[in-house]
Amino acid sequence: MSNDDALPAANAFNAGHARSYAEGPPRQVPGFAGLQRMTSMLLAERVSAEGKVLVLGAGGGLELKTLADDHPAWTFVGVDPSADMLAMAAQIVEPHADRIHLQQGYIDSAPIGPFDGATCLLTLHFVPRDQRLHTLREVHRRLLPGSPFVVAHISFPQTEPERSLWIARHVAFGSTDPANVESAKQAIGTRLSILSPEDDEALLREAGFSDVSLFYAGLSFKGWVAYA
Repeated sequence: MSNDDALPAANAFNAGHARSYAEGPPRQVPGFAGLQRMTSMLLAERVSAEGKVLVLGAGGGLELKTLADDHPAWTFVGVDPSADMLAMAAQIVEPHADRIHLQQGYIDSAPIGPFDGATCLLTLHFVPRDQRLHTLREVHRRLLPGSPFVVAHISFPQTEPERSLWIARHVAFGSTDPANVESAKQAIGTRLSILSPEDDEALLREAGFSDVSLFYAGLSFKGWVAYA
């Protein structure tokens, strides 16, 4: 992203959110540990033993830690707009600090690379639709030909009544406070940029990716692997 308005939800990721973030995805994302394991496996199919990987939306550090633990010779660039979330990531990946460069900003702030692979987990639903294609194109531009890109985020039908049903399912799975259900539904429906799976796949192809394949589906979350 080229400006701070491109990802308005980023301002919500302050120090308090960063401290509690590690507890959120395992509770809110069905099969979160499996998603991380599959991401590592899919990247490793084409990323060499000493590959360089771009992690977009690296704040919190959870996927960076998994990938660094799994692949001891990989190096990483992690990009995120939130300084607080990057500070949390730095703590989580401290044992691998010599192999990980963390950079505050959006995709336009990322080094050109080229990279051997890239990930973007639980991030693109914060990117406004009019910035989504630009983001994907900039990821593609930073990858070597044939490199894998693993992406996962909220994605469900955008026609009614299906949309409202999926929002309700999303909130029901992740909520721990029944009193906040309605406000959570409102937030999901108005603050996030959610596309249908068909539109998500079409944007990946329009951005230049090929062989787009769905590898993960957990209620409202979908994940794809595609190649530059």
